[in-house]
Amino acid sequence: MNKCKLNSYDYQLPAELIAQEPLKQRDQSRMLILYRQTGHIEHTTFDHFPDYLEEGDLLVLNDTKVIPARLIGQIAGKTATAELLLLNSLDNGNWVAMVKPGRKLKQGAKVIFEHGMEAVIEGYTREGLREISFRGSRPIEEVLTHLGKVPLPPYIHQDVEDPDQYQTIYAREEGSAAAPTAGFHFTDQVFENLKKKGIETTFVTLHIGPGTFQPVKTEDIREHVMHSEYYRLDQQTAHRLNLAQKENRRIIAVGTTVCRVLETCADENGLFRGDQESWSDLFIYPGFNFRAVGALLTNFHLPQSTLLMLVSALGGYDQIMAAYRQAVEMEYRFYSFGDCMLII
Repeated sequence: MNKCKLNSYDYQLPAELIAQEPLKQRDQSRMLILYRQTGHIEHTTFDHFPDYLEEGDLLVLNDTKVIPARLIGQIAGKTATAELLLLNSLDNGNWVAMVKPGRKLKQGAKVIFEHGMEAVIEGYTREGLREISFRGSRPIEEVLTHLGKVPLPPYIHQDVEDPDQYQTIYAREEGSAAAPTAGFHFTDQVFENLKKKGIETTFVTLHIGPGTFQPVKTEDIREHVMHSEYYRLDQQTAHRLNLAQKENRRIIAVGTTVCRVLETCADENGLFRGDQESWSDLFIYPGFNFRAVGALLTNFHLPQSTLLMLVSALGGYDQIMAAYRQAVEMEYRFYSFGDCMLII
């Protein structure tokens, strides 16, 4: 199988295996364990996650928080509605956003919302996105919780009952249009058990954009242009990472977002300088040389997605595809609200 061909990353998934809502008890999700060296697979539940780690392991999590970034309003002077998905704020106070319908939201167009808020399309930015300014009696950030909705992935067909269901319990840095879903399985009890076992935790931030759900469209995956996402890695985390590397302790990434931050920031020796803040467009696919990440906790990903390519790079293409086939056969729950895989 040619690992650079897009159709190599396809698999058949029955629609009923796409999880539409989270479990009430987060740590009761199922967990498939893939041992990279042997290809051996085990099955358990996430509350046993600490059992598969070793004392001294460093667990790295993404503390980003999803904002209610999906806004629906009326196009000024028309009966049509418009949808804006806020991606990131700019230094001038404006926002970058995805818009629908794009053909009606050209420069100068206005969208009217409740609470006296109005959006103006100021111009075009990267990849067909728009720069938007907001006008109202209060800053958009102050009314966003009233105006906006949590922007759920396109394969989830109903709103969540509680917006906190689409957040990790440790989310704190606002800015994502999507959640780091590998972190959904954690509970206070799991963190307590990790601490008892001597497993250290630390955090990075990567604000996830909707590009994470978009399939690759080039037949040769090496021609794909990766979407950029903002990240930050602070001095304290860099120190902990460097200490783990020097002491030959394993670094475990919770989610593909953490994996991308760590591999973006690590130098050729797998070491980190502190206070790094930038945008990453790192595309990880089979053949990638991992400098820092020794293990990965991740959910099950869409066919032909960059996320599936990333886990194939770490776990081995043949072994990952075999694990996915087994997960389908055993009726694991897939995607954001689904079960998870630990690659060790």
